[in-house]
Amino acid sequence: MLHTFEAVLKGNRLEWTNDGPQESDRPLKVYVTLLDESNLSSEERRQQLAELLGKVAATNAFANIENPVEWQRELRQDRSLPGREE
Repeated sequence: MLHTFEAVLKGNRLEWTNDGPQESDRPLKVYVTLLDESNLSSEERRQQLAELLGKVAATNAFANIENPVEWQRELRQDRSLPGREE
């Protein structure tokens, strides 16, 4: 998971690894994102994902949707493709 924090750049207190803003004498508002460099294996990540999806399923969040296909079409606002009449 990525976490973004707000910071203030004064002079050269932050060191940029890629192209960053030009150095300025005035304080500059910036956002700093810490990258999650997890040491989890693929199997451990799959297990975490399965647990999270199980929790979502347990909430029964979509129980009130009677027709999932129609709901998805409405959500995506599907249109007919040329040459494909229903």
